[in-house]
Amino acid sequence: MLPDPGDRHVLAAAIVGRASVIITRNLRDFPDAILVRHRIRAVHPDEFVSGLIEVAPSVVLKAFSDQQRRLTKPPITMDELLGVFLRLDLTETVAQLRRLLA
Repeated sequence: MLPDPGDRHVLAAAIVGRASVIITRNLRDFPDAILVRHRIRAVHPDEFVSGLIEVAPSVVLKAFSDQQRRLTKPPITMDELLGVFLRLDLTETVAQLRRLLA
């Protein structure tokens, strides 16, 4: 049983969908002791995205640029979007994106 019964549907969806990872900022509500039984692990979004950057930096950079261009109401600069990512605790992701953009 998960610490927060309100998260059961997330684990159930992961099991039914045969996912190996649940991406969540709420790691404490997805303990390894429970997830390991289903061969699933919980990963913070920053770890997940920064891992993607290591594997396919050009693909992630293009997705980031595309996202920024599509944000038009109101328009947002790349630096502002990086600020949003920082507020979402994506610190490693932002550091890696800044290196790619430099």
